[in-house]
Amino acid sequence: MSLLVYSHDAQTRGKVRTAIGKRLASDLPPVQWQECATPAAVISAVDSGAFDVLVLDGEAAPAGGMGMCRQLKDEIFECPPVLVLTGRPQDAWLATWSRADAAVPHPLDPRALAEAITVLARRRRG
Repeated sequence: MSLLVYSHDAQTRGKVRTAIGKRLASDLPPVQWQECATPAAVISAVDSGAFDVLVLDGEAAPAGGMGMCRQLKDEIFECPPVLVLTGRPQDAWLATWSRADAAVPHPLDPRALAEAITVLARRRRG
């Protein structure tokens, strides 16, 4: 299970990794992480790698995860499912604009985050 997490904030990336742990569910393989702190790193990683799910921080700087999501959905053939971390629950409409497949608001609820990523991973794997 290959997951990419993007945020300029190392603490946010760490919270996502801690919430998910080493395995999403017993029916899914162990998680392998790719962490990215810049938009260029995300584009390069997604261009060259096969990820099951992308987790993009909508509050990242200099480019937010929602803008990155929209760009990836426009530019990457068969873009993996994307979960966007929104600044607050009311920003879910922005996640829809970005074409995100799911959204979870800050502050991160580990259970909600794990459940959303598990749904996307299972959908991706068929």
